[in-house]
Amino acid sequence: MTSSEETPSFRLAYVPGVTPGKWVRIWNERLPDVPLTLVGVSAAEASDALRRRDADAGLVRLPIDRTDLSAIPLYAETTVVVIPKDHIMAAVDEVRAAELADDIVLHPLDDTLEWEHRPGRPAIERPATTADAVELVAAGVGLLVVPQSLARLHHRKDLTYRPVVDAPESRVALSWLEDETTDLVEEFIGIVRGRTVNSTRGRPRSQAQPKGRSADSDGARRKPATGGRTAGRSTGKATGGSGAKSAGRNPRSGSGGPKAAKRGKPRRRS
Repeated sequence: MTSSEETPSFRLAYVPGVTPGKWVRIWNERLPDVPLTLVGVSAAEASDALRRRDADAGLVRLPIDRTDLSAIPLYAETTVVVIPKDHIMAAVDEVRAAELADDIVLHPLDDTLEWEHRPGRPAIERPATTADAVELVAAGVGLLVVPQSLARLHHRKDLTYRPVVDAPESRVALSWLEDETTDLVEEFIGIVRGRTVNSTRGRPRSQAQPKGRSADSDGARRKPATGGRTAGRSTGKATGGSGAKSAGRNPRSGSGGPKAAKRGKPRRRS
């Protein structure tokens, strides 16, 4: 290897609320020599970050501009409404969008939920970020409807949240440039899809173990020899267990040994 060659590495972008820790841990176990670097990006910037090659793949929120990008949906999140703890809705377990009609519902610029009819009354101005909107909820300006992971991310002691049962869900996906589906990208796809370490899918062919290799090797070691003293020893080992148990139950039923010959001795005629 020359000094000009780069050490393999993998950069994973992720948007707020997404927690890639489990997948990163599996990556580090399977590919300890390939460092994985996390790159935090906003939901709005995620697709552009991939096109600029700021990351090799990204955990993004759908929808995104799919031009030149591949995407695999991973899971959907529950949508919740963030409210002050003393709000009347804090007394119930879940709400419906129609129940927000009389409240101001903040709509931050980085929101990714797709509503056919957005609930509540709009604020005079849209907050720049979800974090800004959470601060406004705490100040009593309005309520906020977000994916549950974002409500947890921006948790405050004076706020709580309740599921909105008829709200659209936020979908999280793994995305990458479709023309750059590298071996490392395939490896990460295998991890997020739950493939085992022995799976040949999503792994470089050079790392995949040929099918039947272990079985063939074991079979070669177990194959008995065909002649000579070695063959006799191999056969004895292979059959000694069951043969010994049979002889122990009925010692007179054996054949071919000295005792069998003695039993077959003819009587002397007078």
